[in-house]
This record gives sequence, structure tokens and C-alpha cells, in this order.
Amino acid sequence: MSMNQRWSGEGAIRAFVAVPLPEEARSCVEGVQRRLRGFAGVKWVAPENFHFTLRFLGNSPPELVQRLAQTLLRSLSDQDAFSLTLGGVGAFPSARRPQAIWVGVTEGKSRLEELARITEQSAVASGFAPEERPFRAHLTIGRVKAPRAPSELIEAIAAEGAEITTITVENVVLMRSELHRSGPIYTPIELFPLARE
Repeated sequence: MSMNQRWSGEGAIRAFVAVPLPEEARSCVEGVQRRLRGFAGVKWVAPENFHFTLRFLGNSPPELVQRLAQTLLRSLSDQDAFSLTLGGVGAFPSARRPQAIWVGVTEGKSRLEELARITEQSAVASGFAPEERPFRAHLTIGRVKAPRAPSELIEAIAAEGAEITTITVENVVLMRSELHRSGPIYTPIELFPLARE
């Protein structure tokens, strides 16, 4: 099926560009979730949805998303695969007032930031408005729904500081996001393989 056929007849597409987490690494991150699951008022991200967002695109016309896919194919073609070490747990906007709980990056962060920079340049070149917020390398594992997080949860987040796992980043994915009551469903639209080192 050609790209044009794949995109024809589409309405607005809710999409984002991401680095997916390999299946073998999900259980390591899921272990962090398990240690924090005793706290009420947190909606946990399904392990199959773990990823590092490089650029959220929102609801966009299909022709704009298609143009970005073609641009990324060119702009990522000379990027090599690399190692990324996950470690540390934090929260946005702060550990004292958590709304999103995330796993951080301890090694390989500059390479992930470079992918985000290339993705942002490609998005703007394709017709998307510039992203105003700076890129922050993180993998969201839960969202706090309670108006005030219990102090025990805040302490538990602060205690999670060890290295979690190391992955090889081999692909960047353009992903479709469909929102459902049970949670979002992510479907790959386009895969951009990175060159082997």
C-alpha cells in the first residue's frame, strides 16, 4: 500500500513522535510502578504504552502529518542507534506537587535531546507551529488524579533513585493516539530505523 493510499480519507489525526520502549525493558519500568501502586489517586500508564515523547503533534490534518513523515525519513536517515540508560524517578511540575510521575534518563540524554531537536526542526519545516516548551527527557509512568498527593507517595517517588535499565534506541516512531475510556491506544503510523553503530 502506498503512503498516499494509507492516508486517504482520513480526518484529523491525533499523533506524536516518540522513542518506544523495547518489550524486554518494560518489565523493569513496570517494577517501579509496582512499588508505587499502593497509592490511591494515580492512573498508571499501561506498560505497552511506555515511550519517550519527542514531539506531541495534537490533532492535525493528515496531509501535515504525512509531510512530517516524509521529512523525518530524510532527516533521521544519518542518525545512529545508541544506548540510553533509564534511572531515577521524578514528577512534574515538582516532586512536592506531583501531577505526572516519570522515569528519567541517566546516560545517553544528549543523544535523545538531539533526536528531539531534529524532530522539532522537521515538524516546523513541515508546517507545524514551533513547540514553546523545552524538551525534557522523561518517560511518563503515571498521572496523579487526586487534588493533593499523599506525603507517602511524595516520599516514595523521592526514594526511587537507582538505575533501572539500559536500552538500545533503534527506532523513532510516528504514532497515532486514539483516546478511549479504558485508556489511549497507540498505533504506529511510520517507523524510522536508526543506523546500526
